[in-house]
Amino acid sequence: MPSPIIPIRTLDKNGEEITTVGFTRFGFDSEVHLDVLRSLYLRPHYILTVGADDSEAEAVTKQEAQHAKFTAGLAAYQSKSIFHPASQSISYTTLSRFPPVRLLAPSARKRVLVTGGAGFVGSHLVDRLMLLGHEVTVIDNFFTGSKTTVSHWVGHPNFELVRHDVVEPFMIECDQIYHLACPASPPHYQFNAVKTIKTSFMGTLNMLGLAKRTKARFLISSTSEVYGDPEVHPQPEDYWGHVNPIGPRACYDEGKRVAETLTYGFHRQDGVDVRVARIFNTYGPRMNPFDGRVVSNFIVQALKGEDMTVYGDGKQTRSFQYIHDLIDGLIALMNSDETRPVNLGNSDEFTIGEFAELVREIVEKVQEEDGVKLPRRVQIIYKPMPTDDPQKRRPDTTRAKQSLQWQPRWTVRMGLEEMVRYYKAKMAEGSI
Repeated sequence: MPSPIIPIRTLDKNGEEITTVGFTRFGFDSEVHLDVLRSLYLRPHYILTVGADDSEAEAVTKQEAQHAKFTAGLAAYQSKSIFHPASQSISYTTLSRFPPVRLLAPSARKRVLVTGGAGFVGSHLVDRLMLLGHEVTVIDNFFTGSKTTVSHWVGHPNFELVRHDVVEPFMIECDQIYHLACPASPPHYQFNAVKTIKTSFMGTLNMLGLAKRTKARFLISSTSEVYGDPEVHPQPEDYWGHVNPIGPRACYDEGKRVAETLTYGFHRQDGVDVRVARIFNTYGPRMNPFDGRVVSNFIVQALKGEDMTVYGDGKQTRSFQYIHDLIDGLIALMNSDETRPVNLGNSDEFTIGEFAELVREIVEKVQEEDGVKLPRRVQIIYKPMPTDDPQKRRPDTTRAKQSLQWQPRWTVRMGLEEMVRYYKAKMAEGSI
């Protein structure tokens, strides 16, 4: 007998169940069912794993029961790729059907360009915009992004994926541009510092030029890194920052600062309709497990039974927001009349040491629910602090609350539990 399916219940900060994400605001409806979104990301890419002793039919029966809590009755829209561990081979299949998308009148359907749309944040934004019925074009050079994050939309009449580097000009007709293209984790953006600052400057210049020509509304994903190692806490949008312009992180910090300068130059000089989102630490499914950021590091180490590494004394603080809250904020900002920079982040602040303990507790809870027993408890170990690592980071989100009526709904605990399940599924399929 297969074990009964226990649906995932997610509670918000007020203890009420979250069943949908998004809202109707500023004349734009961004609400979709959480179950439908989850069916796109909370599952392995290799749906079936056929062992040496199993027939394909037996594998289907076993694993469809296991994945049912993620697919939420939407199995008809899932690919059935088959993984053969014995030969380490994968037989891919396309989707038999695309997930249902809203049917919009041509006057309500927007043509949206998402740069970096195959990345972590971009792919979640693409899922939301596609389910809402808009026409989406993704451009990405796949430096940190992956085709697998948006492969379930390839071939859909509303979707187009183009391999392109934003450093080179790009011509298209569009109504809105979400400019997200830029590596965001320290190992990735420090890998080629010149390329990073070139992407921030030249990429933004090209996309602003496109917005000017097409009269599209332009939103740039800036970052809390523009505040550097802040001397003001929490950080409001009118704080100018405390940044080392020649340090190892400067290619990203100063790259985003000059991108903001360029954005407001086009706004004042050429009348381009701009939006600037300063994004604070965000986590969620599809986050690269090896990108060196604290959430993915802790979860992967704990799931593997390895000791969790904290850099410094663990007293430095961070605030973490879940990906769905960020996407809500980006869409609200894009469709609002707010042209000033807006912080998008969670004001719940943790020390890194406390956060490591919370991750360990949630990993143990998920493993216990799934009947996994580890030989020993994961320990937390401390190592020297990297150069220019900020000591405090927490957004002042007053402007977002007032201008966008936006504030995070997801608790850190609920978001972490979903992310642990995602990484656990990725490990089961052998891709971590």
